[in-house]
Amino acid sequence: MRTYASILTAAACALLMTGCQSASESDNQPKTAPIAISYPLTLQAGYSTAPDDPRGTALEIFQTIVEEQTNGNILVELHPSGELGSDAELIEKMTTGQVDMTVSSAGNYAAYAPRIGISALPFLFEDFESAWEFVDSSVMQEVNKDLESHNIHVLSYFDNGFRCVTTSEKIGAVNTVQDMNGLNIRTPENQIVIETMKALSANPQSYPFAQLKDALADGTFDAQENPIPVIYNNQLYEVQKYLSVTNHSYDAMPFTIRQDVWDSLTTEYQEVISAAAEIAGSQNRILIKNETTDMVKRLEEAGMEIVYPDLKPFQDATSNVKEIFADVYGQELLNALN
Repeated sequence: MRTYASILTAAACALLMTGCQSASESDNQPKTAPIAISYPLTLQAGYSTAPDDPRGTALEIFQTIVEEQTNGNILVELHPSGELGSDAELIEKMTTGQVDMTVSSAGNYAAYAPRIGISALPFLFEDFESAWEFVDSSVMQEVNKDLESHNIHVLSYFDNGFRCVTTSEKIGAVNTVQDMNGLNIRTPENQIVIETMKALSANPQSYPFAQLKDALADGTFDAQENPIPVIYNNQLYEVQKYLSVTNHSYDAMPFTIRQDVWDSLTTEYQEVISAAAEIAGSQNRILIKNETTDMVKRLEEAGMEIVYPDLKPFQDATSNVKEIFADVYGQELLNALN
């Protein structure tokens, strides 16, 4: 009987044989100088959510493939739950060479390469498939290169789902745009999400995800917004009473490696890592899509009340957010959304 790991390894081999793009093909002009590395090489991969979150599960798949396909010459050390820092700190540590890999919301990378966050614009996609088509497009492959001068190389795109609003019992459910007025809501350090919340007249403040549950419990925040799988897998239902399915922003998640490390790897190992990242990203997307549906029922069973607002007023209220970022993205990139 074949093991799960062996199936993943076989899948990696198949993807490699289809001609996975190497760094020499996609990055003819590296923005960083290669560094001296020796094997076995250990890659430190940090992320902000719990190990059983879909990104954690997918990273374990990536770890298995890479370690098996390189015969242990490349090891992947996973650090969940913000052990190595918040999302913003992890990305910053990649730019300075302190962390080798991370996976985080595209908007968090936008502090370094603003165009990378375009997929988070409010109410941009109707379903997962249209979102995946865009982030996998040649347009976004070009945008990904904006990060290379900051020592960040995009391997693949994970998925975090569509962001929804939760609120405390004290505040009550968000049924209408008017219910967002003055709402003390936690957001990530994602300027698009922040501007979306402001357009809805809420009071957004960024805060590290690893500390969010405590901040909701002690009343630092009355509300937060995250995709449904994140809400369930991180037990936010224990400190929030209401889930309003707003789906206001799609949360694409670039899976990245330090550019200087990438440039220093052999072509063979680049191909192994690329293939593993694609497989891990695909598995992550399947998990997120399935969990988005399944976990609404689980959240209800855990005591949350589920609300489905009329989204047209939310869409109308946030229609100007795209214009706020028009100069950042440029008309050509905005046209690619249509």
